[in-house]
Amino acid sequence: MEVKVGLRLRSVVGDTEVIVVKAPGGELEIRCGGHPMVGKDDDSSAVEPAAGCDGSSIVGKRYADDELGLELLVTRGGPGTLAVGDVPLAAKDAKRLPSSD
Repeated sequence: MEVKVGLRLRSVVGDTEVIVVKAPGGELEIRCGGHPMVGKDDDSSAVEPAAGCDGSSIVGKRYADDELGLELLVTRGGPGTLAVGDVPLAAKDAKRLPSSD
């Protein structure tokens, strides 16, 4: 699927929904729970997470792969590990603000 900024995706494993906030352009297979994510309005039926992909995503967190230049914002948390192909995405840490002292 062609990944562009603003693309909204949902998981077929659970309630997880994401929006692409940074994209490298081109074709990528974004997965949740080991299964490809689908468009937000796609009515695909639910399936069980694949073995080893049964983590979860947290609403409001950003998941990224800096080498690819991909960043996803979780708008609805749920079961399933977020990944690009078979490579899991890491949750980004919050940026530290400078001290006001």
